[in-house]
Amino acid sequence: MKAHLLSALMLALLASAGVHAAPKTSGVDVANIDTSVRPQDDFFKNLNGKWLARTDIPSDKSSWGSFEKLDDDTKPQLRAIIEAAAADPNKQPGTDAQRIGDFFASYMDEARLEELRLSPLKADFDRVAALSDKQQIPALIAHFNRYYIAPYAFTIHQDNKDSTKYVADIVQEGLSLPDRDYYLKKSDKKLADALAKFELHVAKMLGMAGNPNPAADAKAIVALETELAKVQWTQVQLRDPVKAYNKVPLAQLSRLAPGYDWTTWLNETGIGGKVDYVIVSQPSYITGFNQVLNKVPLATWKVYFQWQVLHGNAAYLSKDFAQENFAFYGKVLSGVDEQEPRWKRAVNSTDSALGEALGKLYVEQYFPAERKARMEALVKNLLAAFGQSIDTLDWMGSETRQQAQAKLAKFTTKIGYPNKWRDYSALVVVKDDLVGNRLRSRAFEYAKEVNKLGKPIDRDEWGMTPQTVNAYYNPEMNEIVFPAVILQPPFFNADADDAVNYGAIGAVIGHEISHGFDDQGAQYDGDGNLRDWWTKADHKNFAAKTKMLVKQYNAYSPVKGYHVNGELTLGENIADNSGAAIAYKAYLLSLNGQPAPVIDGLTGQQRFYMGFGQVWRSKIRDAQQIVYLKVDPHSPDQFRANGTVRNQPGFYEAFGVKAGDKLYLPPKDRVIMW
Repeated sequence: MKAHLLSALMLALLASAGVHAAPKTSGVDVANIDTSVRPQDDFFKNLNGKWLARTDIPSDKSSWGSFEKLDDDTKPQLRAIIEAAAADPNKQPGTDAQRIGDFFASYMDEARLEELRLSPLKADFDRVAALSDKQQIPALIAHFNRYYIAPYAFTIHQDNKDSTKYVADIVQEGLSLPDRDYYLKKSDKKLADALAKFELHVAKMLGMAGNPNPAADAKAIVALETELAKVQWTQVQLRDPVKAYNKVPLAQLSRLAPGYDWTTWLNETGIGGKVDYVIVSQPSYITGFNQVLNKVPLATWKVYFQWQVLHGNAAYLSKDFAQENFAFYGKVLSGVDEQEPRWKRAVNSTDSALGEALGKLYVEQYFPAERKARMEALVKNLLAAFGQSIDTLDWMGSETRQQAQAKLAKFTTKIGYPNKWRDYSALVVVKDDLVGNRLRSRAFEYAKEVNKLGKPIDRDEWGMTPQTVNAYYNPEMNEIVFPAVILQPPFFNADADDAVNYGAIGAVIGHEISHGFDDQGAQYDGDGNLRDWWTKADHKNFAAKTKMLVKQYNAYSPVKGYHVNGELTLGENIADNSGAAIAYKAYLLSLNGQPAPVIDGLTGQQRFYMGFGQVWRSKIRDAQQIVYLKVDPHSPDQFRANGTVRNQPGFYEAFGVKAGDKLYLPPKDRVIMW
């Protein structure tokens, strides 16, 4: 499509969506700008400096920023919905209103939890205590796969090489700490300290539960998890979808773990009889686990499973267990000073168990139809701009370009909420049984997943609820999904200038579209199959650009002694950079050749990038940042802002960035992939 026709299309879409041609405000929080910091040197601090100076992270949060504040602002709305459901005089047993109200009530009934203490866990403790032979462990692991952490787990999803069917995918699991590095990096004092305190925490919890040898058993549990950590794949290795695709006929599982009773495990999980093969994502881990299973005494495995029952339920037990659980996982691991108010934890738990039932009520009250129309128009804009960008890439050949356009044409967009809501009628919720409610909820989710096997792909299913402050791209479905709640400031401001909205929600949309073409997403075709649709020359060009981006982000250090892992964060860094570039292109096209108005003394280009930078306004505790550096595929927020804009030619134009400025990169070192 020619540029002028595309511009006209965008203007029509914007007009139909109700986006104002003459905005009332810039949408930029100019009161937060720190003029003592030049935008050319540190855009993040220039734009957000005054906010950073006056803002303390709330004592019950590990981080605080745009995402966290919107999520926190949504909680009172959800609480009001829940309490209204609970108070509804017309609610009947077995309805969503009853389930929502009673789940919340069971969490809030602290007196009942003090009365029950560990009694709700008796059946699972007895199940563990009954272990008399390692041959019984596969059946126990199958039980744990429904409810708790186990040495390995499985997920149900589309077969990556046959997107018409569901498959069971066996994956590594088993650790109580966020990542294998906590067990293995003895030279890292912070990680070593966390491991030592973890052992003390396990000992205390076991002692509180009546274990006669808590210190010795805690030491054995840590040693066992360390052995599992040694054979696990790293976070970077886990990112490779080709290496993780290992199709194994059921009869050949024994080759990976000789002597292990796979037949019992398959039958107990419900997988057996529904498939004739599974995917084993980390085959070397399964072999390693089997070796650890054979080496470690049965007595150690029993206390390990006892610990996982306790650990998995600690937040839902009496006050002493919940507080000790928070003392380690909240204070030690994340640096948080105090727990969230109980009502917020109750909202979170109810949301986790009954997300779409709650989401349906949330959408009715807080997501007007015009917001969805605006979002649909913006998404169409960004898809059109992305398609134009593919046609003008200087590093991609025509053959690969044609395949990229074919994939883009098959994108599915989901906005706001599902076309059909989940049926929770099979989930039993009892007003005075919090642990039971949680375990039944997990079993309910488990059954939903296993029951997919052998059935057609459900393309209406959502992986997030409407009230989740996030968005995602699913390569297997080739879909981009934007929950209702994110279409609010600072992501979208209906009263603000177009520029800031393109920089904020537009870059979010562009980010998710770009995931279809990042280093992982680009390995899938438009039907969601792992298929190499690239020429060798374009593979080489793409790899050269990704190498440059990895090097850039490896240099960033948010905490002294800790750096961003450019390989772990590569996909998100590609999406951040490409999403901003595409959103900027869409914004310029929307002007249809006319100059943008100057508002608050800021040009349209400046407001675009300021809208982008405002989204990443945040502060985080060092302990939580270290966790994220180990496991989170996203870069820290200040580098999502600064690391992105220094690659954007438009940013250089907007703010006059030149050689000698701290954010300056020579043109040859700037990376824009899409």
